[in-house]
Amino acid sequence: EEDHLRIQVLRSGFQLDDAYGQINRIDDELERRVSFAFSGRYGYLTACPTNVGTGIRLSVMLHLPALKMTGEIEKVFQAARDMRLAIRGLYGEGTEATGDFFQVSNQTTLGRTEAQIIEDFTRRIIPEIIHYEQDARESLLSRRPMAMDDRIFRSLGLLRSARLISSAETMHLLSHVRLGINLGRIRDIDLKTVNELFLITQPAHLQKIHDCQLNGDQREQLRAEFIRGKLGG
Repeated sequence: EEDHLRIQVLRSGFQLDDAYGQINRIDDELERRVSFAFSGRYGYLTACPTNVGTGIRLSVMLHLPALKMTGEIEKVFQAARDMRLAIRGLYGEGTEATGDFFQVSNQTTLGRTEAQIIEDFTRRIIPEIIHYEQDARESLLSRRPMAMDDRIFRSLGLLRSARLISSAETMHLLSHVRLGINLGRIRDIDLKTVNELFLITQPAHLQKIHDCQLNGDQREQLRAEFIRGKLGG
């Protein structure tokens, strides 16, 4: 990255205030030890002009499978661009929305305080996107309930029976299972288990668990075994 220093705090759930509080404490401690480039008129003077001002970037990860299925996601993208927001894939800039996960981030850092940016996210921006997703889910259920159930339980069946599975297919199928849990269609698996699988089934995590370098075929086999063990396959 172009900055000399970046502070990053991650929180599960929608805990922006808590994350910001932690960043503030770290920032205050750093300011006692180092001198930041700061202008009374423009705020923090960062290496990249787009970060000048507060220098703060909020990113919220959202699971938006129904908007993707209905094709409404492009409308959300356009609305986000109009509000000076960036929407990226799971792994940030230039990546795809693997598992139907999207990162929503602010682009404006100049002319607004940290508190104003956070309030916009917590009271307006993120709740609106969540509302659109909920509407899309209700629409899918009311128009094609059997097709929705088929997609959900077909995905669960594949995960419970596969002997070889790639990380990309795993993310795709887990997205449908996660949606099924949210909709109350799947009752014998909890969200915590599925959220864990999204992470643990990634290549580096599998190799960490087995404490060795694995080739592609080995990863696909061990990934499938791990998933079956977690989902009762």
